[in-house]
Amino acid sequence: MTSPPTVVMAHGAFCGGWVFDAFRKPFEAAGYAVLTPDLPGHEPGGSPVGRSMSDYARHLSRICDGCDSPPVLIGHSLGGLAAQLAADRTRLSGLILLAPSAPWGIYGSTMEEGASAVSLYALGPFWLQAVAPDYGLAKLYSLNRMDREARRAVYARMTPESGRALWETLNWWMDPFMTTRAPTQLACQVLALAGGRDAIHPPATVRQTANRLGGTFHSFPEMSHWLPGEPGWQEVADHCLDWIGRQSGS
Repeated sequence: MTSPPTVVMAHGAFCGGWVFDAFRKPFEAAGYAVLTPDLPGHEPGGSPVGRSMSDYARHLSRICDGCDSPPVLIGHSLGGLAAQLAADRTRLSGLILLAPSAPWGIYGSTMEEGASAVSLYALGPFWLQAVAPDYGLAKLYSLNRMDREARRAVYARMTPESGRALWETLNWWMDPFMTTRAPTQLACQVLALAGGRDAIHPPATVRQTANRLGGTFHSFPEMSHWLPGEPGWQEVADHCLDWIGRQSGS
């Protein structure tokens, strides 16, 4: 009997592997080994300055290469885009994207997405800096379905993000190197999940990403952006586990 694949979980911007402290537990209870690495510069005492999305993708691909068999890679938000790029560098048994940032060539479907792409220019040459998290924005757009105590606890753990990685992600049309160009043909199956109330990466945009990758799309109508931790995250985890089980025939 073959062992179940390892599950690697990649966090989003301003975060660390701690995002999955609760989300990982149902996977471990189901018998999966789970890895929740910090992306480069997000480890305690690290600095994300100058880090590229390519750096994040290489880091994830090295972790996946080190697994005994092709793992399932799960990425949230910006980590979902890093996971898409890593999937072109390593062998996976499945790719799951939770409210993923869109790859090069996919335009946003809402005014909020366009505003986020230009708002950072108020900081000056932000691509050369580490960009600090903003509680007001987190409260409005990413942690908006959490109560005040839980929201404050998450925000207290947030750390600065690479301005370069944010620029490559949010302003991809200005990047001549097409850093975030994702593959259109993958050897593994892809599942893309969205929250119906997500203004950062809304369902219409996530669906475009799923279509680009030839994957399956599913939306949770009452959820927002913080799929691994906001109320309802257990349903998201169960959906992922069911999907992984179907891919492996278990």
